[in-house]
Amino acid sequence: MSGENSSADDVRADEAQRVWDVVVVGAGPAGASAAYAAAVAGRRVLLLEKAELPRYKTCGGGIIGPSRDALPPGFELPLKDRVHAVTFSNNGRFTRTRRSKQMMFGLINRPEFDQQLVEHAQKAGAELRTGAAVQRVEQHGSAVPDRRTVAVVLQGGETLLARAVVGADGSASRIGAHVGVKVDQVDLGLEAEIPVPETVAEDWKGRVLIDWGPMPGSYGWVFPKGDTLTVGVISARGEGAATKRYLEDFIARLGLAGFEPSISSGHLTRCRADDSPLSRGRVLVCGDAAGLLEPWTREGISFALRSGRLAGEWAVRIAEAHDAVDTRRQALNYAFAVKAGLGVEMSVGKRMLAVFERRPGLFHAALTGFRPAWRAFKEITQGRTSLGELIRSHPLAQRALTAFGPEPAAKESAPEEDPADEEAVTP
Repeated sequence: MSGENSSADDVRADEAQRVWDVVVVGAGPAGASAAYAAAVAGRRVLLLEKAELPRYKTCGGGIIGPSRDALPPGFELPLKDRVHAVTFSNNGRFTRTRRSKQMMFGLINRPEFDQQLVEHAQKAGAELRTGAAVQRVEQHGSAVPDRRTVAVVLQGGETLLARAVVGADGSASRIGAHVGVKVDQVDLGLEAEIPVPETVAEDWKGRVLIDWGPMPGSYGWVFPKGDTLTVGVISARGEGAATKRYLEDFIARLGLAGFEPSISSGHLTRCRADDSPLSRGRVLVCGDAAGLLEPWTREGISFALRSGRLAGEWAVRIAEAHDAVDTRRQALNYAFAVKAGLGVEMSVGKRMLAVFERRPGLFHAALTGFRPAWRAFKEITQGRTSLGELIRSHPLAQRALTAFGPEPAAKESAPEEDPADEEAVTP
């Protein structure tokens, strides 16, 4: 009996001394992407998630082109609908629908999507541990055996060791707090998952609604997913009561007030300040934990997938670094990669938000009545261009964004849009 106890103690001691190459905290799209990237490189990867999977996440669930392009090879999107039409309204008025022959983006349910991403990371060799809430990380002190190691302390006191840590634990990130992430935009999103009869679901099939809201910078959406509509609104934090009224009025205006939501939820999104750090020592942050999202639309899935992949790749390099100088070099390379791509898109998004807050009617008029604006919207959602590339390649867009001026004349713009597209007024 004593021999059995001794053997069990030895196993626990060996596990306690094990040093992972990369520990990823958070199993959302950013964390799963980071774990996949590090595992594909052949490293020992541990993916920690405080909840049990699958779990619900407040999110519209739109998968645009950049998200699709950042998925692991062989990943089959669990699409609930394919969007070929967008209805725009300006606080319930001037409603108009525009259509595209080609799919613009897809719609997914996050529990299923996230679970599938985690499974791809596991197939690549990452080990998953759920029900593991991280209390803090330490890079100095008695818990850290050497300068190449980071201690990840779980609630309850258990300590895990790693050569590199990736924080992907959401907008209220403990790892982000350790790194010192700074935000300069916080928004409140409210959402309801509303089961609807087949006749209602059929009316929404293949079409989403985007409504420019009553508060500066706010908007609402309806995303159809089979027999359920995801209905939500978002606006700047500090307008909680007004945001709640907006959602209630929005649902009533759509004729959906008589249907009981299966889930009602809220979530704060946080957008990083320009000088916010992306690393500290051997710890990197990505996705919501780093405040990486598009400031105007607050789209975060594509930013999570892309930054997660980069974080996983550079975490491997940091895990291999033998001194502080090399660690710092790799962390700076990660920051440069994020800022050179996602950072450019965020910069343009901030300028877009500033214009939108002042002139929502301008955006509505452009998207519903100005063909080049609609063409740009389609190409961005399809992944054929980005906000940054759009502004770089179109001087007219640069001038309009800078001047907050009236909508440009169509004759000054790009070639005619796809003749397969059509415009229709929504009843």
